[in-house]
Amino acid sequence: MTSLKKILLVDDERDILDFLSFNLENAGYEVKVAQNGVEGIKVAQEFLPDLILLDMMMPHMDGIQTCEAIRNLDTSKEIVVAFLTARGEDYSQIAGFEAGADDYILKPIKPKVLMSRVKALLKRTKKKDESEEGVIKAGALIIDLKKHIVLVGDKEVNLPRKEFKLLVLLCKTMGEVKTREEIMDKIWGTEVVVGDRTIDVHIRKLREKFGEERIFTIKGVGYKYNG
Repeated sequence: MTSLKKILLVDDERDILDFLSFNLENAGYEVKVAQNGVEGIKVAQEFLPDLILLDMMMPHMDGIQTCEAIRNLDTSKEIVVAFLTARGEDYSQIAGFEAGADDYILKPIKPKVLMSRVKALLKRTKKKDESEEGVIKAGALIIDLKKHIVLVGDKEVNLPRKEFKLLVLLCKTMGEVKTREEIMDKIWGTEVVVGDRTIDVHIRKLREKFGEERIFTIKGVGYKYNG
């Protein structure tokens, strides 16, 4: 018997939680809710959802802080996190991706469109490719795909899911240029539209952690990793 996909909703507005829960449960998902960030982190640890839909504007602990805390949990590496928010400014979206989110969905959204986005997001939780088992050596980096860690000498670096996948993509074919279109397709897929700045944000975060000199920009084309 196939187990239901699990979705955690984190929002401080009860009517929104009720609306989302009703539609998601009717679509066959197992749903848990939390009304603030602290509760959301606790439920995420216990429930281990496949997907978290997270409001950005919450009192006491906002969505950005909540997302960062969830991404720091050992159990959250493969959880897909999407902000579901009314804030559509570029800087809000960039902050969301920098916090470790996989996607950014604007409210209000029609139920049928939401279900389509949720289905697309959940495709990202499928089993890893067999090619993603093992170790990649790229210059000074050693990437352990199974343990989801990167070693730089004796230093262990833990990355959010999308940063890890992007680094793996670049390091698998070290020295080769990956176009922006190829990166978008391989890391985010074609089902969900994300902002134009998404790749830039993730590249910047990787450079902050591993050095400007390792990841090169090929203007108008894409990026390559030179070790």
